Amino acid sequence: MSVGLTREPDLVTSRNLRHFRVFLAVAELGSASLAAHKCRVSQPAVTQALAKLEEQAGGALFERNRHGFTLSERGQLLEPRLRRAVARLDAALAETGPRLPVTATTAQLQALVAVSEAQNSTLAAHRLGLAQPTVHRAISQIEQAAGRTLFTRSAMGILANRACHRLAQAARLSFAEFDQIEAELAEYDGREVGRIVIGALPLSRSALLPEALARFRAQRPTQLVTVLDGPYSEMLAGLRRGDLDVIIGALRAPLPIEDVIQEPLFSDRLGIVARPGHPLAAQSPVRPDAFTRFGWIVQRPGTPARAQFDRLVAEGVLPAPSNLMEIGSILLIRELLIRSDLLGCISSRQAEAEVRRGLLVPIETDIAWPPRKIGLTYRVDWVPTAAQSLLLDLLRQVAETLVTAAPSDAGTEPAP
Repeated sequence: MSVGLTREPDLVTSRNLRHFRVFLAVAELGSASLAAHKCRVSQPAVTQALAKLEEQAGGALFERNRHGFTLSERGQLLEPRLRRAVARLDAALAETGPRLPVTATTAQLQALVAVSEAQNSTLAAHRLGLAQPTVHRAISQIEQAAGRTLFTRSAMGILANRACHRLAQAARLSFAEFDQIEAELAEYDGREVGRIVIGALPLSRSALLPEALARFRAQRPTQLVTVLDGPYSEMLAGLRRGDLDVIIGALRAPLPIEDVIQEPLFSDRLGIVARPGHPLAAQSPVRPDAFTRFGWIVQRPGTPARAQFDRLVAEGVLPAPSNLMEIGSILLIRELLIRSDLLGCISSRQAEAEVRRGLLVPIETDIAWPPRKIGLTYRVDWVPTAAQSLLLDLLRQVAETLVTAAPSDAGTEPAP
């Protein structure tokens, strides 16, 4: 789901890696001649690279005076992100082949990423909008410069080896940083460029994200926001690749991998809901053995909610269910519950709107539901843009409001 403009942003930079390295050398040394020596190019080549980069970046990146080059405000905005992106990329290039930091181009790396993901050069070419021979040539050039094979050709397709996977991951994250650069340069000029990509887990789509997005849209009328849903494992992979900026929903314990951070916002508890008029709706509290007559709708395996349900069954708190339906969509859960005597074991927060509207009713029990932490997941080294920071702040504000206004039956409490 996208909120806002559907037009892709104009590229501010050509992503010429040689121009980037020249800029960083001038920023570090304050001299075109010293930068030319470090980058092993002529001084006119440095001047030409800076002129091209400044044209693409929308203004002067340096202030020139008799003492040399000092970064302008625009240059100060560009330099830290660009240095981080190029350093990450150069480290991976050097590990793959010592000549690659000098020879590799953005086009070659884009081809490498596309082929490693598609496992087929024709599909990769289609994705990039290029001819298949062009992609094949780019892969051959980067392998030749590396002095090693990066792909294994087999009947199953073109499979990336371990070195290729590491380089492709570094390239993806560097490209994501380039996207951040373009967004921040546009912000500096008073324009909204780029998009924010959110991975939304079930609870966030009903209890947290709508209000935060409404507030965000009021302040950023044209900023493109894309909201994706799907299994947590797929969203985590997308986050680590740089395809997503943040995941919102139930946090995992233990931390799934060391290159992400989990930021708790509030705690939530599971509950049991059913249709109005359900045979158990009038009982308070319902004894656990009364559940044996009814089927259940629960979350998919691998989710914290399902793990908690399974643990309560294993501990004998809930009777072993005779039949289960595994569904993540609150809309589908609601429609099935309305049409049947099934019981739904879902987040109290997630069901809150349905209960408030009289579409579902909570089933009262004496079960001491343990709290689940709800929050944000993002990459360890992610530095959000101004627009992304605004959305994060709004999410935190809405979460605080939810905690303050938590109904007694939701069992929410501030997360530590």
